[in-house]
Amino acid sequence: MKTITIEGQLRTGTGKTATRQLRSQGLVPGVIYGGAKEVNFAADALALKPFIYTPDFQLVKLNVDGTSYTCILKDLQFDKVSDALSHVDLLELVEGKKVTANIPLKFVGSAEGVKAGGKLEIRLKSVKVKSLPKDLRENIEVDITHLELNGNIRVQDIQSDNYEILNSPRIPIASVTMTRQLKQEEAAAPAPAAAAPAAAPAAAAPKK
Repeated sequence: MKTITIEGQLRTGTGKTATRQLRSQGLVPGVIYGGAKEVNFAADALALKPFIYTPDFQLVKLNVDGTSYTCILKDLQFDKVSDALSHVDLLELVEGKKVTANIPLKFVGSAEGVKAGGKLEIRLKSVKVKSLPKDLRENIEVDITHLELNGNIRVQDIQSDNYEILNSPRIPIASVTMTRQLKQEEAAAPAPAAAAPAAAPAAAAPKK
């Protein structure tokens, strides 16, 4: 799995004045949760960009004053006025301790319904899972090859051997719908001809 390494520094002040000063220096305050203790840190805003502004699921190796923490993203806060990143929460990965994370879905294959003229619609781009750190992955593959026209693939159809999916199992994640053109073609198609009624049997001639 892709891991980004970022250098950070411990921070002692946690009030508004201290955080405002950090931001003026181009630093983003943050907290690491989930380990033996919470760690208050600050990291360069530019260094955080490849980790924050991406749809990919990644790990971050944060080095803080000689100690390295392997983490996943827990939460973000942005300034309401400037929309700049103002705070980041990380979750430390501890061997043998399960974590909850949002894992992107990767759809593979060519749907049968699309070949028949339908349109593929992605309903869900990621799922929330609970797993051990060793079972985390960059994405979860979903095979849509046998997805037919007007059919759905649901959360319950995802293979989940090493992790627990927390989303409702009946939620659709992908479907193939009829396009407007296909609907028009079906509407314009001639109705099948009605079968001709069977001829009545001829009356028997009277006997002489």
